[in-house]
Amino acid sequence: MSSSPAPQRFDVVIVGGGPVGMSLALALTRFMPGLSLALVDRRAFGVPQDQRASAIAAGVRRVFEALGVWGELLPGAEPVRAMRITDSGKGDISRPLFLSFEGDVVPGEPFAHLVPNRAIATALLGALEGKVDFVAPATITGWSGEGGAGLLTLEDGRQLAAPLIVAADGAQSGLRTRAGIGVLGHEYGQAGLVTTIAHSLPHEGIAYEHFRPQGPFASLPLPGNRSSLVWTETLAEAERIRALPAEALGLEIEAAMGSALGRVTPEEGLQAYPLRLQIARSFIGPRLALIGDAAHVVHPIAGQGLNLGLKDVAALAETIVEAMRLGLDHGAPDVLERYQRWRRFDTALMGLVTDGMNRLFSNDVAALRAIRDLGLGMVDRMAPVKSAMIARAAGLSGTGPRLLSGYPL
Repeated sequence: MSSSPAPQRFDVVIVGGGPVGMSLALALTRFMPGLSLALVDRRAFGVPQDQRASAIAAGVRRVFEALGVWGELLPGAEPVRAMRITDSGKGDISRPLFLSFEGDVVPGEPFAHLVPNRAIATALLGALEGKVDFVAPATITGWSGEGGAGLLTLEDGRQLAAPLIVAADGAQSGLRTRAGIGVLGHEYGQAGLVTTIAHSLPHEGIAYEHFRPQGPFASLPLPGNRSSLVWTETLAEAERIRALPAEALGLEIEAAMGSALGRVTPEEGLQAYPLRLQIARSFIGPRLALIGDAAHVVHPIAGQGLNLGLKDVAALAETIVEAMRLGLDHGAPDVLERYQRWRRFDTALMGLVTDGMNRLFSNDVAALRAIRDLGLGMVDRMAPVKSAMIARAAGLSGTGPRLLSGYPL
């Protein structure tokens, strides 16, 4: 009678090969030499066809510095030197400036850099080569958190076991579902349209965010006369826009931007992503920790999606490394509870802030417009308040996980 092969054992198994999952893998292997780690994904590992760019906040950038990959990302990164925030109603021609941020968050340090997601994936894959077991493409058919190890069963019959399994498998996390962890939140009825554009006028390192009744429209500077576009529309309008030929699309984008950057040429087709607020009821389960979109999804209105995920990485990596150095079970409930306490408040706060901002700005109610514009104008005139806001957005709180300050674990 034949028996099933014994599970392949690791110290940690991470499910999800996106930037968040790979960053955690690199943090653990960099600061715990000899740690055995499997990185599992349903797709073969390689550079994704992802048109998005991420605004890497100053504090979160220090995570990449501590992991040794920022030097590779810097040549393709564009510093954000200023931000201009405008507001208008439907059909308005004028776009008054209500709030602006200028200069560096600290001397010599811009408050964010725009980095193409493809560049992030390329740098992380190269840094992980030879340090982890890549298991892909792989379909997970079973999960268990019982006993002293988490256990994954793959479609081909293989089993992977580890004291801790990390779910970095996205908003529709299969591991979160298998663990019976519910989510809180709601759909926005909006889609985020993303592409890269070339434009005839230089952006001069300025990020623009224009609030329109359908949702925010942001252009974020990339190297050269190019920008990353994040455009929020209703679902129906998003479908209409995606069907436009390239020339008509360029004209539509130029009109939405108020011709701030001159003539616009789309470099790629539009990708569309349905928008939602979604926060897991728990960030941990038996032998399981959730990070990135598996734990939380927020509106892109503040550009904090990947930044939140990398904060998860900093907190969970420090939790695991400290436990292992002390000889503790790094997948035990009390150890994982520390990670959850570290991340729950910050995540819930960001969810509330982005949800409130979207409700406040994604409408054409005259009274609300008057109130929000008055508020923005007051903030613009209060230098200490502006400084505090930008420091918070840049992730420079001065407290929290060591990686967020650029310190090794």
